[in-house]
Amino acid sequence: MSRIGKAPIEIPAGVTVQVNGNTVTVKGPKGELSQEINPDIHVAVEGNHVIVTRPDDEREHRSMHGLYRALIHNMVVGVSEGYKKEMELVGVGYRATSTGQVLELALGFSHAIFIKLPKEIKVEAKSERNKNPLIILESADKQLLGQVCAKIRSLRKPEPYKGKGIKFVGEIIRRKSGKSANAK
Repeated sequence: MSRIGKAPIEIPAGVTVQVNGNTVTVKGPKGELSQEINPDIHVAVEGNHVIVTRPDDEREHRSMHGLYRALIHNMVVGVSEGYKKEMELVGVGYRATSTGQVLELALGFSHAIFIKLPKEIKVEAKSERNKNPLIILESADKQLLGQVCAKIRSLRKPEPYKGKGIKFVGEIIRRKSGKSANAK
């Protein structure tokens, strides 16, 4: 049996989980999320735990068992604690400012880049003297947050020679050495 799939999901205080047909809805202090579940996978709420079971050991059912358990767990954590990602802009003249749900980025292009973020995501841009600008994104939806971070990062990926670009805080960029001077 799937080690991830058979682990019960604990429901923290202030969070409610409802199973309606093949839709699981999770409500909490940070918001409300819902997920469609394959009809073959059975989801039950017992006390303060959510239990995900599968009908048999078919390959497809085994793969979906762990997947849906992980998705439901991410929703429970999202509505109770939320998810937070911090991104750092490395490069001379790289700036980020946020006004409402619009993020403005200056990334060395001839024009500024404006990104309209979904309403589920909270954005904050910080700029301190002698430090790289930071973009802090918070949301209850882990999947949406990751997708938006990937979109922002794709605008200027970190390059391996000088390390310039948009990277996650704590991410280690593999650096390459430049031209070899002693090539004779």
